[in-house]
Amino acid sequence: MQRRKFIRNSTIAGIGLSLASLSSCIYIGRTGRFNVEELSVDQLQQAMNESRVSSVELVKAYLARIGEIDKSGPSLNAVIELNPDAIAIAATLDDERKAGKVRGILHGIPVMLKDNIDTADKMQTTAGALAMEGNVASADAHIVARLREAGAVILGKTNLSEWANFRSTRSASGWSSRGGQTRNPYVTDRSPCGSSSGSAVAVAASLCAVAVGTETDGSIACPASVNGIVGIKPTVGLVSRTGIIPISKTQDTAGPFGRSVRDAVLLLQVLAGQDASDEATAGAQGYIQPDYTRFLDGNALSGKRIGIEKSYLKNHEAVDKLLSEALQTLRDKGAEIVEVEYLAELQKNGDAEFDVLKYEFKDGLNNYLSTSNASVKTLQDVIEFNKSHEQSAMPYFKQEILEASQELGSLSDPAYLVALEKSHLYTQKVLNTLMTDNKLDAVCGPANGIPWCIDPLNGDQWTGYGAYSPAAVAGYPSITVPMGQVDGLPVGLAFFAGAWEEGKLIGLAYAYEQASGKRQKPGFRERAGY
Repeated sequence: MQRRKFIRNSTIAGIGLSLASLSSCIYIGRTGRFNVEELSVDQLQQAMNESRVSSVELVKAYLARIGEIDKSGPSLNAVIELNPDAIAIAATLDDERKAGKVRGILHGIPVMLKDNIDTADKMQTTAGALAMEGNVASADAHIVARLREAGAVILGKTNLSEWANFRSTRSASGWSSRGGQTRNPYVTDRSPCGSSSGSAVAVAASLCAVAVGTETDGSIACPASVNGIVGIKPTVGLVSRTGIIPISKTQDTAGPFGRSVRDAVLLLQVLAGQDASDEATAGAQGYIQPDYTRFLDGNALSGKRIGIEKSYLKNHEAVDKLLSEALQTLRDKGAEIVEVEYLAELQKNGDAEFDVLKYEFKDGLNNYLSTSNASVKTLQDVIEFNKSHEQSAMPYFKQEILEASQELGSLSDPAYLVALEKSHLYTQKVLNTLMTDNKLDAVCGPANGIPWCIDPLNGDQWTGYGAYSPAAVAGYPSITVPMGQVDGLPVGLAFFAGAWEEGKLIGLAYAYEQASGKRQKPGFRERAGY
């Protein structure tokens, strides 16, 4: 999310019956429809095991809910495209269950994917960009293949901040030229944050059970925070990036969203795995855990030392109050809170991260496009497309980040190597020293401030904090959980730790979640209450 400082309405594929008819003819009245609102993966799986509902009926229930609140009603606009084969896939999985084969906890569970993740089916992969319309992938992304093997039903694709919010310095989170504006389900004139806006909103509003997002710096953590859910940003290399439209080979990773820590962990369990086509996953050898649910320990905070950046303690009275309550909960569960200072040291290197991202975006996107089925084959092609379709592709803000990236050279340029040293490598050094010298198990802080109003003309009005950002720059893991609300607007608490320490973070976040109980379901208000 630090890159924000430098930095048509959605198309729904046919599904045999229209969404409107699904709502009216598959279920008769509210009492006749299986209610999926706020149900966990475990609850859905139990209902299928007990033959109270089938996967087909689950898919239809989610489709009906999408029709009611995403495409009408509060019109959240989180879903950019639906999988026309979702019902057929669910039927096959139901047949497997009847035959005694259940692949795992995600068998028959509807899952949404961010629209920068390749699926070799009838859906497009566009990063929300009109320039990418018609790009139907020839192969599943590695993580999609894992989800299918685990029995998940890919329900559809979610909207995002176009090009994962790497197009303009005045971008509005959750807006894309292909998908339009996604809205926060708590107060719909407020930002859903980004870039994984649609995935987070879909989970928060129970348009699916769990969803996959991607992050370069804050694109999982911030949407999780402002939409009142849990997001896990894994260590870079724990989850394959093959088949995902890239920004940065140094910082990119996919990760899970859930309405609880457990749900997010159940999805992480499937996503994590090595991939010969993604060299970053070679480093995960020996670190991928066979069962991440074993870290779901309500007593995991006992005896832990958790750092808090001093500058986070007094900023905004309402957020300060939530943070004070959260820190007290951590203490009550046996943690020791240690005040530390590290942000000032990290800020000495200025825009080095942004420079790294621009170089790597150009390199990574050109590589992706060269083998894709998109009509544009280079970053320059994208820039020219946007110029020639300015009214539809760039009606509110332009593409200065794309243009600045195009002007740079290759990853062998000395300027890139210097920026990488100042950003990624130096941040690792600072965080490693911080953790060692203070004997910390993790660091925490507000994921962000209070969600701001959507403003496509001026862009995001960033409200500060971003406690997850140092971990993103270093390639380290973070997890964001609900910390409370200000006037009905969610704010999250972020934890981060060293490389491959997902298990520890899961334990800390779960123990805090269970003790605090801060998640509330969205109310779909049109504006805040003041």
